[in-house]
Amino acid sequence: MLVDSPPEAPAAPAPVSPRRRQALRSAGLFASVAVLAVVAVLGIAVGAKQIPLDQVWHGVFHYTGTDTDVVIRDVRFPRTLLGLLVGAALGLAGTVMQALTRNPLADPGVLGINAGASAAVVTAISFFGVTSLSGYVWCAFAGAAAVSVAVYVLGGTRNATPVRLALAGTALTAVLVGYLNAVNLMDTATLDKMRFWTVGSLAAATMPTVTRIAPFLAVGAVLALLLARPLNALALGDDQARALGTRLTRTRVLAMVTVTLLCGGATAACGPIVYVGLMVPHVVRALTGPDLRWVLPYSAVLSPVLLVGADVLGRVVARPGELQVGIVTALAGGPVFIYLVRRRRMAQL
Repeated sequence: MLVDSPPEAPAAPAPVSPRRRQALRSAGLFASVAVLAVVAVLGIAVGAKQIPLDQVWHGVFHYTGTDTDVVIRDVRFPRTLLGLLVGAALGLAGTVMQALTRNPLADPGVLGINAGASAAVVTAISFFGVTSLSGYVWCAFAGAAAVSVAVYVLGGTRNATPVRLALAGTALTAVLVGYLNAVNLMDTATLDKMRFWTVGSLAAATMPTVTRIAPFLAVGAVLALLLARPLNALALGDDQARALGTRLTRTRVLAMVTVTLLCGGATAACGPIVYVGLMVPHVVRALTGPDLRWVLPYSAVLSPVLLVGADVLGRVVARPGELQVGIVTALAGGPVFIYLVRRRRMAQL
């Protein structure tokens, strides 16, 4: 009598060698840079007025003063460049925040950085009559830095833990948001000046704005990339990180300085733009794994793809006007945030 043998289990897929995995990651990073270049060109060419690619090239590299050249050089080129810088800054800041707090749903607003920058700008407008963007930049940095110090002190300085830092940041954010609402309600002139800035927009971008914030964002980006190894160790827990030689206090302080520089510069230039720093690191980790030596460069490339792409979309869907980029990212980020909460597996660091 013949007895049917049980079906054989499917063979497990062969593991990918480290060398091949690294080659795939490198290829993916180069492909991401190519996508970024395409999106940057679209950021200059697409808007209320469509500009052919040959005129885009002419306006950027062979400026002659025509109306089209003026639109490209003085309006769209600074706007796109600012979007690239701010997008990279938000992506790096979100990645560092999620690693520092060990919270997969953290974004740069968790430590109150955005709220601190916004509160400082509101204070400068309402009580000191500051109206220029250059004044906003320094006020936003001052507010972001003050909140960073306050969060670290409230979190326990040397005894600071991810939970304490997150709780301190959440408490300060609640207080600062209440202050913002109170000032705006009592001072309608401040509310009128702030209403576009608080939404988050690239529309007011100029080359002086780019040159003012670029050094701060560059320093923050370098610090973020240098923190990849210590933050990798920190993800294993304080005890294991300390056993691997990581200086916990120094790493956390440098991480907060990094987030302050990146978020302070981005918020000063464009206002608080949400969800970019939350969404992109999760997408990147799904592609590369949790190693921050890869997550950080990928986030620095793909975050500006999202931000500039959202800016282009906002110009297209609301012609001849435009939809601010902060609104577009919020509309896209809300469903993504809900998905990440429900699909906890994807949100794991």
